[in-house]
Amino acid sequence: MLAVPEMGLQGLYIGSSPERSPVPSPPGSPRTQESCGIAPLTPSQSPKPETRVPQQAPFSVVVAIDFGTTSSGYAFSFASDPEAIHMMSFGYTARDYYHDLDPEEARDWLYFEKFKMKIHSTTDLTLKTQLEAVNGKKMPALEVFAHALRFFKEHALQELREQCPSLPEKDTVRWVLTVPAIWKQPAKQFMREAAYLAGLVSREDAEQLLIALEPEAASVYCRKLRLHQLMDLSSRTQSGGRLGERRSIDSSFRQAREQLRRSRHSRTFLVESGVGELWAELQAGDRYMVADCGGGTVDLTVHQLEQPHGTLKELYKASGGPFGAVGVDLAFEQLLCRIFGEDFIATFKRQRPAAWVDLTIAFEARKRTAAPHRAGALNISLPFSFIDFYRKQRGHNVETALRRSSVNFVKWSSQGMLRMSCEAMNELFQPTVNGIIQHIEALLSRPEVQGVKLLFLVGGFAESAVLQHAVQAVLGARGLRVVVPHDVGLTILKGAVLFGQAPGVVRVRRSPLTYGVGVLNRFVAGRHPPDKLLVRDGRRWCTDVFERFVAAEQSVALGEEVRRSYCPARPGQRRVLINLYCCAAEDARFITDPGVRKCGALSLELEPADGGSDSSGAPPGRREIRAAMQFGDTEIKVTAVDVSTNRSVRAAIDFLSN
Repeated sequence: MLAVPEMGLQGLYIGSSPERSPVPSPPGSPRTQESCGIAPLTPSQSPKPETRVPQQAPFSVVVAIDFGTTSSGYAFSFASDPEAIHMMSFGYTARDYYHDLDPEEARDWLYFEKFKMKIHSTTDLTLKTQLEAVNGKKMPALEVFAHALRFFKEHALQELREQCPSLPEKDTVRWVLTVPAIWKQPAKQFMREAAYLAGLVSREDAEQLLIALEPEAASVYCRKLRLHQLMDLSSRTQSGGRLGERRSIDSSFRQAREQLRRSRHSRTFLVESGVGELWAELQAGDRYMVADCGGGTVDLTVHQLEQPHGTLKELYKASGGPFGAVGVDLAFEQLLCRIFGEDFIATFKRQRPAAWVDLTIAFEARKRTAAPHRAGALNISLPFSFIDFYRKQRGHNVETALRRSSVNFVKWSSQGMLRMSCEAMNELFQPTVNGIIQHIEALLSRPEVQGVKLLFLVGGFAESAVLQHAVQAVLGARGLRVVVPHDVGLTILKGAVLFGQAPGVVRVRRSPLTYGVGVLNRFVAGRHPPDKLLVRDGRRWCTDVFERFVAAEQSVALGEEVRRSYCPARPGQRRVLINLYCCAAEDARFITDPGVRKCGALSLELEPADGGSDSSGAPPGRREIRAAMQFGDTEIKVTAVDVSTNRSVRAAIDFLSN
């Protein structure tokens, strides 16, 4: 969440081979001079993609920013003392600040909450995507994200200067931003663009910024856990009946909350230099799942331990969905709509945004106390402005609305509060909790992940006793060992720092989609559809062929390269664009197949070519550009070389201007 002055962001303005040829644009389609100016050559002669282990530049300090849906924070560690992680969690600072503003003054501020979800849910995300504040006013999402990141940057650098005055800022800080693993490439690029705008790093020093996947960061941190730093729900479940199980889990939750409170008061956290005791029990080949239950999403990943104390291998592409803690908030809002009317709630949120924040604060406080076997009802305070606004809008009071409502499990208390039974509160959790459990069960049923022994439950929503109890009840019965770190809400933040220290810890990942380009191949009768036939200069070509770079769910090693060579279509060409296509299927044949879509563009910026032949003996005018793409990192990366000069070519993949 973020609160900024309404005017506060206004200044932040931020020739072809015998076998293949470029795909012509369909008749009538928009086409620029540069977008078609490239001719594919044959792929790299290497029978297998080349693997190069990325060389990491030395950095004096790693700063990780966990940019959450409901709360955020940052942490850092010095290279000279990597086991000491210094933390700062900002939680609900912006919300509380906005809440304390005078109503008139609040109109001059724009308050954004839960805006991280917008990046995940927007199917046509661009740099011009807008965000709507609680008062209905809009602003470019890129500026909002950049403003928040700039805030963290300034606070982190100030603290670094206080602890190490001699530390130069430039080129010494490695920044790490966390994102959900289920985010697609456009959302990851959006976060990187926001970081550039915020001044975290420059485009020329892009390697200073790492994008860390949240469940991966949690997985890296869980390797360090000692037994006293975790809560093993499976071992605490007693066999003496349901009552013992209730007391055990609820007691464990209270202990975890106390441990979390203590850890948050301590701003420095020491991690093990090796691995924790729980991890020491695992052997090479053992498998475990991490369920990152955050504010906006649930993010699932399954890792296999490749060697003791060593690297990790992803067994199945990241999965999950929009089943975060905000789902409980939305269920509460829907409940209010049933009682007071959907039109009234919409009007109240728009005209009394600060009062709406008051109401969400009151609900949040009660939501955190919800437990599966709690006794006694819960009271939720209604702001006076809500009560007064309802009376003026409807002509009767809220007590009358409750009596007339079909919702019989919410009453009006004599203290002027909504009184909700514990069963009713727990019901608000059920759609979200059920969605999480269903996603976990669906993933466990995949043949690729058979043999999973452990489930780490992490993320802010994992603090919920309701979620913990439900997960243990369903998945514990399947023999899965469910483990919750005591500092569950800070697991990702700490893990992101560790990931920044050693980005190569996850050695193999799974590609979430199939990526490739469109090319022309020689037409083969009986194999290619007649409607794909194109005759050019007397030659018969099959158009729209989908040439695959990497397949969905394919294992891709870190640093593994897919190489292709291309030739500019005309002498003197300075820029070439190659459209990229993607799909969920592994066996797509053509870029026109159902599910295949244009998802981005590979751009190559060329320097003026020297005259004469290149080093390979190619005649003048035939200029080969060799591009190498990496799909095994958290972002898709590309590099390119001009074969004639052996010089690097500026190459980039754009997923936001599609």
